[in-house]
Amino acid sequence: MTEMLKGIAASDGVAVAKAYLLVQPDLSFETVSVEDTNAEEARLDVALEAAQNELSVIREKAVDSLGEEAAQVFDAHLMVLADPEMIGQIKETIRAKKTNAEAGLKEVTDMFITLFENMDDNPYMQERAADIRDVTKRVLSHLIGVRLPNPAMIDEESVVIAHDLTPSDTAQLDRNFVKAFVTNIGGRTSHSAIMARTLEIAAVLGTNNITELVKDGDLLAVNGITGDVLINPSPEQIEEFKAAGQAYAKQKAEWELLKDAQTVTADGKHFELAANIGTPKDVEGVNANGAEAVGLYRTEFLYMDSQDFPTEDEQYEAYKAVLEGMNGKPVVVRTMDIGGDKELPYFDLPKEMNPFLGFRALRISISETGDAMFRTQLRALLRASVHGQLRIMFPMVALLTEFRKAKAVYEEEKAKLLAEGVAVADNIQVGIMIEIPAAAMLADQFAKEVDFFSIGTNDLIQYTMAADRMNEQVSYLYQPYNPSILRLINNVIKAAHKEGKWAGMCGEMAGDQTAVPLLVGMGLDEFSMSATSVLRTRSLMKKLDTKKMQELAERALTECATMEEVLELEKEYLDFD
Repeated sequence: MTEMLKGIAASDGVAVAKAYLLVQPDLSFETVSVEDTNAEEARLDVALEAAQNELSVIREKAVDSLGEEAAQVFDAHLMVLADPEMIGQIKETIRAKKTNAEAGLKEVTDMFITLFENMDDNPYMQERAADIRDVTKRVLSHLIGVRLPNPAMIDEESVVIAHDLTPSDTAQLDRNFVKAFVTNIGGRTSHSAIMARTLEIAAVLGTNNITELVKDGDLLAVNGITGDVLINPSPEQIEEFKAAGQAYAKQKAEWELLKDAQTVTADGKHFELAANIGTPKDVEGVNANGAEAVGLYRTEFLYMDSQDFPTEDEQYEAYKAVLEGMNGKPVVVRTMDIGGDKELPYFDLPKEMNPFLGFRALRISISETGDAMFRTQLRALLRASVHGQLRIMFPMVALLTEFRKAKAVYEEEKAKLLAEGVAVADNIQVGIMIEIPAAAMLADQFAKEVDFFSIGTNDLIQYTMAADRMNEQVSYLYQPYNPSILRLINNVIKAAHKEGKWAGMCGEMAGDQTAVPLLVGMGLDEFSMSATSVLRTRSLMKKLDTKKMQELAERALTECATMEEVLELEKEYLDFD
């Protein structure tokens, strides 16, 4: 019987395909006494070989999609599988205790995991504990005969179903096979949604219980534009979804004709449309979608995809690749934004009650703990600046003194490089991300000292509303069009313009088709979004009359008390299809 679910439309696209459950299976087993220990050792050998073969395939796919360095974690897993001491101990336990292979494996690996986890002063050995835990699960799955889900192993058209998708899960999705994904939790601003848009995979998030309703192999119809999901649809419903998919493909083809066009409104005013990226490889998508700049390069992925702090030269090569790839177009690079939900296994940060409001981003960079890391990043950026039009942005700034401290470190490293005879561009702009309400309110003072603002709406909204954007219970408070948010944004834009500076936006709101008319009316200079939203936004802007949008924005800012009133007002001004 067909079942319909409604979730959050997180990434455009329509798909009809079989479900692939990315849910951890039950790996429980019974400890059994055995007489034929040779047979159990043979079962273990078969499971070890199967796990090795599987990991080798996963590693190859990871190299293709994520690069050689990111795939090194699987080398560590393969080394565990080939460790003669550990395997010898497992077989010895099977023989000595006359127990089944599952029990022998679990007893010995648990011992190693406990041993390594207790080495508090040795992060490397603690990482090995995590490797052993992962490998044990894989070998155990082969012994028990259940499939351990792995997104990199999907080799037929599928809709991935999960409670949530981590950034590493999403990075392994092969868009040739994965046509959509649906999750229990998450929203438009979660990492998985942002990556889905980058990969151009349809996504519906926040369905609450999709994992309980769907079995592996069930047929699913997913509409990432409307947020509808059908489980085991009828032939008629399948045709309806396929027709919606064709209509969307036709619409995309029309947008693609605008790839080389200028971003101008109906009355000829130009706005800059930029794209957000996470790795140098994303530049290809930026250019393919006709973006005029990179408005946000999230450099923390350099750190997250590495086994240790990336060196100055490694960072220089990454920044150089992006700057050269953009052929002289502006590139805004955000300095390391670690903390919150972005942890580094090799960087020991304090455990905090609320890490999103804690020691993160620039707060780490200008501290004694992060000083060396920050200076290394700035040196790499300064060296790379000669290869394009670089703009450096500091994240999570609350106080003017924080900006001044970071700018002073920047000036020190620049002076050192010049003294060493290293070339540095003389036109680097240095700005801040506005994501903390305190900075938004004091934008008039910041604007005297920064070169630009870029508004990070994902965090600005959650901090202004005191509502975690990942918490389903308070998701109703995530209101981009609430007059309080619009007034903060307007304050930032006006403060920048008063000092002759530009203001951009790199949060998801910049590519939100409902928000764009309001932001055009407020005079936002640069809109940075997922590359796949650029052409759609250019198409929308061609239909907007700037003066009408200014009137809309002014009325929204002064007359409206709720988000609903803003949305109603906007309908009066948008009279095109």
